[in-house]
Amino acid sequence: MSLVDFLDDPWGKSHELYSSATLAISPAPEYASSEVILSSVYRVIGIEGAQERTVPLRGRELDRLLKRARERSRKPEGATLEADAFENLLGSVLESPKLPNQSTKRFLQVTPLVPQVAIFSGSARLAGNPWTPGQLIRRMIWLGSPSAASARSTWQALFDALSVTEDDDVFARFLQAELKCWFPEPSWHLLDLPDTKSLSLEDAKVAIFPARQMVLDLKAVIAAKPMMTRRQWTSLLESILRLASVAHVVWLCEVHGRIWQALASALDGAGPTDEGSARVAMYPDRFACLPYGNKALPSIRDTVSQYLAARLSINAVLWGLDSLGIKPSDGLSSAAGLASLCEEVRVNRGGLAGLSIREATSSLLDKETRVLLCRRGIGSNINEFARHALGKRQTANQSLRTYDQGFFLKKSGTSTNSPWIVSLGPVAVLTLVHCALSGVAGPRSVHRLAQHLGQYGVTVDHGDIPHNDLGSQLRMLGLVLDSPDAESGMLLLPPFGTQNPGGTPR
Repeated sequence: MSLVDFLDDPWGKSHELYSSATLAISPAPEYASSEVILSSVYRVIGIEGAQERTVPLRGRELDRLLKRARERSRKPEGATLEADAFENLLGSVLESPKLPNQSTKRFLQVTPLVPQVAIFSGSARLAGNPWTPGQLIRRMIWLGSPSAASARSTWQALFDALSVTEDDDVFARFLQAELKCWFPEPSWHLLDLPDTKSLSLEDAKVAIFPARQMVLDLKAVIAAKPMMTRRQWTSLLESILRLASVAHVVWLCEVHGRIWQALASALDGAGPTDEGSARVAMYPDRFACLPYGNKALPSIRDTVSQYLAARLSINAVLWGLDSLGIKPSDGLSSAAGLASLCEEVRVNRGGLAGLSIREATSSLLDKETRVLLCRRGIGSNINEFARHALGKRQTANQSLRTYDQGFFLKKSGTSTNSPWIVSLGPVAVLTLVHCALSGVAGPRSVHRLAQHLGQYGVTVDHGDIPHNDLGSQLRMLGLVLDSPDAESGMLLLPPFGTQNPGGTPR
């Protein structure tokens, strides 16, 4: 592929250095609810061969098994429930609400309480070849860990926590055993964490890094598992995964925009000249994509739009250097790589100008306006991902409208056109207070919660918390102690008992 080929089909194939970079947005996000994300994590971490596209097929297969069992009045060997009772368990007790546009569709959608459920439920789409959200979480664990050994340790700890053992509640153990009688294959076992490019140690120390915060919070959530039922714990896990995955993708969009700004400066003879200045140019020191109490989606859409423009422009520069016979540096994997790439651009400004890179990029941006405005294509998919992963579940069955309690966005009114505003559900509040207090000794004010939220791009002034609905939620859940000696007059209380300095609840 050449620069000319890229300009003819700019979204078809990116430059190899771009698509394989450490900070590439991979896999490309599409629709996913919190339960779809968790179900996919089950499949990626411990269910070999359970691909996303096979999930609806296995759901229909289970329907046929139930029908045959009813006709023959015979259940599988080892099963406790008859076919009618088992179907009622899946379709009523464990029902996961369908979206309003799915009300007429018939398919199994079950709460991802245990691993075996993910074999036949929780795919992002019912047809075609859907993306794999679990791969995004797996990549984040690798990126957010300080070393390969640490990443594998976190992967193992997450697998152990997701496994159903004697320490889980009776219902979870019963459900896993019953499902294995109906669907014995594939079995549940740890799958390897594939080697992936990781950030340099210095780059990983940047002030804002959602993947790093997710790894720390995963450890805190895993430590809390013995204190609650399986359903309560999976709700906490879903809450962290949905916020962290969206924050990571939006953060990457911002990083790509900043990388293009650096390269654009290099085309003008400026730009970062060493690793230190490249790091400052590359990584944001403030991240604000979810302003508490305000509309969230417009700011996310703007960031995604900037990413799309940056993607086209960065690829044009990389293909331009290729056309000049220069193998470009990997500017999207480290600050050192960006500094080298900027130097190559400065040295070859004349050659790039001869290829009319600036003009070609401007022409591309004009031609791809609908994609850049997120009305279709990649940008639309990323926005849909953010909306459904963070937003409170809209249900076809109104009696299940309170099903989702771990949301981060909710409608500001009852109208279908009401905007989505940043507001935390009760489970989200519990989860983040627990994570914010993990690993600390002694009381902390709500300022610590505000700082913790800031790592995921949720911006809230700690001084406003006592007076907004977040403060009301904290009081209602018994998570704060009003104290005149505390900053803002509120001290956070651990939701699951006291914690020692190592972060393990006791």
